[in-house]
Amino acid sequence: MQRVLLTGISGVGKSTVIRELLARGYHAIDADTDAWSAWTDDVRTPAALGSPVAPGRDWVWRADRMQHLLATDDADLLFVSGCAENMGQFYPQFDHIVLLSAPADVIVERLATRTDNAYGKHPDEVRRILGQMHTIEPLLRQRADYEINTSMPLDQVVDAILHLVRDLAEGMG
Repeated sequence: MQRVLLTGISGVGKSTVIRELLARGYHAIDADTDAWSAWTDDVRTPAALGSPVAPGRDWVWRADRMQHLLATDDADLLFVSGCAENMGQFYPQFDHIVLLSAPADVIVERLATRTDNAYGKHPDEVRRILGQMHTIEPLLRQRADYEINTSMPLDQVVDAILHLVRDLAEGMG
């Protein structure tokens, strides 16, 4: 089984990409949901990287559920999308880490127009997310094996991800 993490800051299109992968019949999980993540009061993010999502609280992956998901071998290919303070502990269990990125103007437009998630609607949240382009995104980039700019149309983004994964699988065989 190949396990692929699709990560990036808010507004780059992780959830939209996962929905499209699901629609195309792939095993795909959006870890930025209540089923896979939870609030914690144990905030470990250094202040230099920006404030947590809420004062004294941050959004983390549910370790037990994520561990079980990544240990289960029920599909040839698993896509997981998300970005959380504790996701680094799961990096070794992914075969590939793909950073999804987009220019600031694209992110701001997506945050303003998205209807499935209220996060990013408040000006303070937008400032926090744009700040993460300079603090969190470079850290994600260091750990990523590949980067895909999501400012192109959705079908092209998903095709690029699938092409990358296919090429990697052929190289592994």
